[in-house]
Amino acid sequence: MARRRKLPTGRSKSKKKRRFREQAKCRFCRDKTREVDYKDIGTLAKLTTNQGKMFSRKRSGNCAKHQRSTKRAVKRARFLGLLPYDD
Repeated sequence: MARRRKLPTGRSKSKKKRRFREQAKCRFCRDKTREVDYKDIGTLAKLTTNQGKMFSRKRSGNCAKHQRSTKRAVKRARFLGLLPYDD
């Protein structure tokens, strides 16, 4: 006769993963922005970590078009010394 294995207390059968809240549109599509400005450091700082790494599309909530535009803007801002490079 097979014995049933008990689950540790406080755990349910299915593990729940953290998910990012999906929005209807990305922040730039909502504002009808054509291209992300490299001089807008406040916006670019929200899309990067403290170390200077960019957040992924899933984490930042950008669409593919604006994520590419953000990538170009961050690289330009880094080149001009407005944002730090990755550590």
